[in-house]
Amino acid sequence: MAVPKRRTSKTRKNKRRASAYRLNKSTYVECPNCHEPMLPHRVCPSCGYHKGKEVLELN
Repeated sequence: MAVPKRRTSKTRKNKRRASAYRLNKSTYVECPNCHEPMLPHRVCPSCGYHKGKEVLELN
């Protein structure tokens, strides 16, 4: 069984762990109705449409 010869330093350990701490970018798609950026699988906040149907009546 392999045994480490030296203790892993704090810096080396933290460099390895830091790769999981970053935030993920939000995904945006173009609304097919008004061509504004919106979150996928949700009602468009600018025009109120989802899958070609009006879901919210916006003034």
